Amino acid sequence: MFKPMNSTEILRFRIRRYKPGTIDPPRFQTFEVAVGRDRSESILDCLEQIRLKHDPTLMYRHSCHHSSCGTCACQINGSPRLACTTKLSQLPSNPVIIGPLEGFDCIADLVVNMDDFFKDIDTSWSYLQLDRSAETPPSLSGMRAWTRLENCIECGCCVSACPVLHKNSAFMGPAALAAVNRQYRKFPHQRKRLLAIAGGHRGVKGCQRALACSRLCPTQVYPARHIDELRRQLKKPSSA
Repeated sequence: MFKPMNSTEILRFRIRRYKPGTIDPPRFQTFEVAVGRDRSESILDCLEQIRLKHDPTLMYRHSCHHSSCGTCACQINGSPRLACTTKLSQLPSNPVIIGPLEGFDCIADLVVNMDDFFKDIDTSWSYLQLDRSAETPPSLSGMRAWTRLENCIECGCCVSACPVLHKNSAFMGPAALAAVNRQYRKFPHQRKRLLAIAGGHRGVKGCQRALACSRLCPTQVYPARHIDELRRQLKKPSSA
């Protein structure tokens, strides 16, 4: 959107750049971007402006622009956040410092390899849950039930925020354990198999209750709450 010159200011962005064999070792590069004085732009808006106006080689992921896909997660002023929903008005500092998610191997610039994120999430587990809406919209009154995707958007913010994973790579991590608990809630007959995963040497015993995963989850999945539920289930006597 066009903004009159007197309604803009120049904001600096320090972005960690890395491209194997080209920008190697990694280093920060500073860009100056004209933003509105109300700072209503998102970090993703600014990355788009940098790529279009300053450096077309800047690499980052994005898709939905409204916190549904999770692909734009990155480190923003030291915290893992979604670039699409993080507004400049939430970030008083100048410059804004942006880097790839910590705890993941960087492929290039802000793009990380997410393979490890999915290694403990079984592809057979259900991603659907019953809708909790109190009423069914009139236009769809003939439907008996709704289903929707889980709140977890697989952005990796909880994994990046987890201090245990930075020290203990064997720990399964908050996202996978939250997925285990969601599966258990929906299919309690799978108790034995799922609690064996949660109670294993890579499971809940590795969690140190830092709660960073829940504080920084952009969609309020609260992984720490799921981990506590698994702990309580593990303390119960086994059922036949």
